[in-house]
Amino acid sequence: MKLSGAEAGRYPARPDPRRTGLLLYGSDAMRVALKRQQAIAALIGPEGEAEMRLTRIPAGELRKDGAQLLDAVKAQGFFPGLRVAFVEDATDGLAPTIKAALEDWREGDAVIVVTAGQLNARSTLRKLFEGHGNSYAIGIYDDPPGREEIEAELAKAGLKDIDREAMTDLTALARVLDPGDFRQTVEKIGLYKFGDETPLMPADVAACAPASIEAGVDDLIDIVAAGEHGRIGPVMRRLEGQGVTPVALCIGALRHFRALHAAAANPGGAAEGLARLRPPVFGPRRDRMLRQLRGWALPRLEQALQLIIETDLTLRSTSRAPAMALVERTMIRLAMLSKR
Repeated sequence: MKLSGAEAGRYPARPDPRRTGLLLYGSDAMRVALKRQQAIAALIGPEGEAEMRLTRIPAGELRKDGAQLLDAVKAQGFFPGLRVAFVEDATDGLAPTIKAALEDWREGDAVIVVTAGQLNARSTLRKLFEGHGNSYAIGIYDDPPGREEIEAELAKAGLKDIDREAMTDLTALARVLDPGDFRQTVEKIGLYKFGDETPLMPADVAACAPASIEAGVDDLIDIVAAGEHGRIGPVMRRLEGQGVTPVALCIGALRHFRALHAAAANPGGAAEGLARLRPPVFGPRRDRMLRQLRGWALPRLEQALQLIIETDLTLRSTSRAPAMALVERTMIRLAMLSKR
């Protein structure tokens, strides 16, 4: 049988141990692997692998010895409890072997879990599980996790009291990170909040979220956008000493001012505009950008973008002007522009 939609998203977390088999397939190997880990852990528990109740069979080995799967399904373990026979990276060529194991399955045998890459509607492996009365087939697509999945990950990390804005930030973060990176970020947040009974706030998410731009460059761009031209020189010297290139500073400035421009041009207001940015802006950084936007009208942001682009073109041209000095002058002009 085929599962789809919300039911498909929930099933790996709570698989039915009475089912013969489960096929998980999709183009993103990481997403498939995470769902497979979740399903197997739910079936055999945290100690199942240590108790030898999980048999892993790579597809390559199964091609050489087709009896491995049926042997694993029928084998009796040393420890009580449900067993799983897991076939990794299966293809349509293994459909006859897997079909024989599904047909010979009896209650008390190991549950058959199979993972595969992208399978089209004509796939014999996919048709096998979709047509089997006691097995499920689930396609894992590149859609970001929904709120229910995010809450499940948070609960697993020990986080239950979530501020509404923090959940909004996490939802935005889930859309731009790979599933594995998002899970690691949630685990990092769980460690960060360990022993802290206060609700998870946007600042906590911001403290643990992967940085999109080098922090030192962020500091400089924030100073420029805030119009604090007197602080630009010392920060530029420090960044230059760290090996940050003029082009990197120019790219950072262009990215930041494009984000400000997109937020300022949003019909629903700057706050809504910031919420729509990708990659998302979190916590204190979002608050800083909101404050910066109060000093920048849309026409001046367009002037700022034009100035940055002109500087970038000069840097990439045959001009002999000192590159870092050229960028520093641009940064000062931008800061002065915000004060007009």
